[in-house]
Amino acid sequence: MIQLTRAEEEVMQVLWELENAFVKEILEQFPEPKPAYNTLSTIVRILEQKGVVSHEAIGRSHRYFPVLSKTQYRSASLERLSSDYFGGSFKELASCWLQDNQINIDDLEEIKALIGKRKKKN
Repeated sequence: MIQLTRAEEEVMQVLWELENAFVKEILEQFPEPKPAYNTLSTIVRILEQKGVVSHEAIGRSHRYFPVLSKTQYRSASLERLSSDYFGGSFKELASCWLQDNQINIDDLEEIKALIGKRKKKN
């Protein structure tokens, strides 16, 4: 899976939200201080080179759209995080969140319920 820089992820967040956009429209979604138009345009072209964004030519402009879905990227990112820092163990990841107070008991109960529902499907 392709890793994205923080700036690339920020652009992807906007494209996932808008579904397709011109660079100018992407730029409008950024808070102040906004990046320079040329900087943003370069990031979008890099994303296209990486194969996660494509474009549709409209006159002399390009309308960009994500090829990689947010769900695909999120899943791959979590898998990479789990693999790189927790030996691929979701249990270790969840344990770390619990120890660092990033997740509470109510959240764990909801996760347990989701697991129960999944077991019933299988």
